[in-house]
Amino acid sequence: MIGLVALDMAGTTIDDHGSVYVALAESVEETGASVADSDLQEWMGTDKVTAITALMKLGGSDPSPLRTAAAFDRFRAILAASYKEKPPVALPGVVDAMVELRDRGIRIALTTGFSDDVAIPILDSLGWTTGEGDRHLLDAVVTTSDVRAGRPAPYLIHHAMERTGVTDVRAVLAAGDTIVDLQAAHNAGVLRVGVVTGQLTREQLSTVPHDYILGSVAELPGLKETQQ
Repeated sequence: MIGLVALDMAGTTIDDHGSVYVALAESVEETGASVADSDLQEWMGTDKVTAITALMKLGGSDPSPLRTAAAFDRFRAILAASYKEKPPVALPGVVDAMVELRDRGIRIALTTGFSDDVAIPILDSLGWTTGEGDRHLLDAVVTTSDVRAGRPAPYLIHHAMERTGVTDVRAVLAAGDTIVDLQAAHNAGVLRVGVVTGQLTREQLSTVPHDYILGSVAELPGLKETQQ
């Protein structure tokens, strides 16, 4: 029986209108690197400093610490401007699904490749709060600020388990819209769910180990593993 559902943010629970993809590509391209779409897809969902470093190197730009830090600052600036112009919104049916799962006694955590300074303002703008009781949607939020390494390492998921008091990986489901989301779930030993609300197709997500590929997080309450 599932006791914790750990969900990615952008592209999985939140529609950010593709802003992360654009900000990541533009911030790297400004360093003089070329960004192949296949490389961008591979590194989406990871810690953004790690992604920028890898993409700079792949694109022929020197990923020195200073240049990487500057590119990350540009990533945050581009993303903030994009979010101001077109704020992120919850994907259709996601809030209802999370409420239904919580009503069944399942804890809800968000895990993300964002750091605190990017993730928390997004959640505040949506009114998604953390805590106990009916007025709170989430039981925990874990960002790359909380762990030594982001995806595909399992630490975001395991830290969500620690924060919610869930000790058995067999009682955890993790869902996301990228390859590294599924890889992190696999490395964590939990139920692996891909969703096609991001930039990847069902066929692309199916190339890595998984248990389900769903149309949306909204379908999670219908899985047998989440039924009480």
